Amino acid sequence: MRMFKGTLVAGLLSLLAATPVLAAELEISDARLRMLPGDRPGAGYFKLYNAGDEPAAVVGAETNAYASVELHMSMEKDGMAMMHGVERFEVPPGETREFAPQGYHLMFMKPQQSLNVGDEVEVRLILEGDERVETTFEVVSPAAL
Repeated sequence: MRMFKGTLVAGLLSLLAATPVLAAELEISDARLRMLPGDRPGAGYFKLYNAGDEPAAVVGAETNAYASVELHMSMEKDGMAMMHGVERFEVPPGETREFAPQGYHLMFMKPQQSLNVGDEVEVRLILEGDERVETTFEVVSPAAL
């Protein structure tokens, strides 16, 4: 039994060593949460740099400040502004992608607490493979973007 446990532990350690630590290879900057009055959704914008050797994919986000967070994309079709949910957002290795107005963004749904301009909100981006990377979003007014 002792030999089995040793083999099991060695196997688990080698598996962990072979798993890339992708979250440590992502750099998030300029994270802003555009807050709208009342119970209206907020929008999250930021830059995401992938310093790793493999593509990284954001598949969701979470925070205690809102009931849910969704990945969205704004677009124009037939002269009409539209927005729809997306399931993933990929960042190739060595590249920067931006979540920005009129493009990809996070939608913060149903505020769970009162927020003011200048507040900070902790957000965890969920990566493919169920890894998470934490960052802080600064709450800004709609006029700031």
